[in-house]
Amino acid sequence: MTDSRARRLWKVLEPYHAITYFAPDTRKATDALGLRGGWMSYFACRAAPLGAVGPELVTAVFYNFHPSMVARAIPDAWNFATPAQLLTTRLQAVDSAVRRFPNADTTSTPVRRAAELARKAAELAPTAGRPLAAANAALDWPDEPHLVLWQATTILRESRGDGHVSALVGAGLSPCEAIVTLSAAGGPSKEVFQLNRRWSDDEWATAEDDLKARGLLTADGVLTDAGHALRQSVEDTTDRLAEQGWTAFGDENAEELDRLVRPISGAIMASGAVPDDNPMAMRWD
Repeated sequence: MTDSRARRLWKVLEPYHAITYFAPDTRKATDALGLRGGWMSYFACRAAPLGAVGPELVTAVFYNFHPSMVARAIPDAWNFATPAQLLTTRLQAVDSAVRRFPNADTTSTPVRRAAELARKAAELAPTAGRPLAAANAALDWPDEPHLVLWQATTILRESRGDGHVSALVGAGLSPCEAIVTLSAAGGPSKEVFQLNRRWSDDEWATAEDDLKARGLLTADGVLTDAGHALRQSVEDTTDRLAEQGWTAFGDENAEELDRLVRPISGAIMASGAVPDDNPMAMRWD
C-alpha cells in the first residue's frame, strides 16, 4: 500500500524535528538551567510555546502520556526556566546537535532551499483547532536556514499531531487505548510504550479489557477485523486532516522538499541519533 503524500512527508520530516528529543544537547542545556531529568526537559521544551501552563493542559494536548508523568515535570519546570528561556534553549540545542553531524553544512544551497520550502509548507499548515501547531506557528522565525528548517518541521508535525489527537478522540480511543491499539497493530511494543508513556500493567490491562468488550481485541490481545479497521480509520483521518496544507503547497513543491530533506533525515536515522524503535512509531524506509 502506497503511503499518502501527507504520511510520506511526515516520515521524511520527522527525524529532523526529533533531534530535539534524542540529541544529548537538549538535556545538557536544560540541566544547566536547573531542570531535573530528561522528561522534565522534554515536557518543558515541547510545551514552552504554550506558555507557563499547568499539567492538565499539557496532558490534554500531548494526549497519550500518563497524567502523573506530566505532573512530575509541569508546572515545576517553570520554577527553573521561563517558557521564553526554554524556547531559546531548545533552538540552541538543535543548532549544536545539527552542527555535530558528520559533514554538516548548515548554509549549503540544498539546506537553504529546504528551509525556504519547509517554511512555506509550515505557513500553510492548518492551525485552527490545533493548539500545539498554533502555538509554534506564532513564534518568531530564526535566521539560520537549518533552524528555520527545524522550526518548520516542528510546526508541521504538531499540526499533524493535533489532527491525530482529534482522530483518536473521534474514534473513541482513550490515551491508553490509543497506544494499546497502535502496539497491537504492529507499532512499538508494550515495553517501549510503558517506558516512555508510563501506563501501568493494570491500566494497560484495563484498556485491553475495554477494547475486548468493544470487539476490537481478541482474548489474546490481537486486533480483530473491527480493531484493524478502526485503527486504519484513525491513520486515514490523520492523513486527510494533514492533507489540507500539503494540497495548498502543491505536488511540485512537495516532491522537491522530499528530495532535499530525505538524505538529511536518512543520515540522522543511519547515525542512530533517532532510534529505530521509537515511541513516535516512525520507521525509516
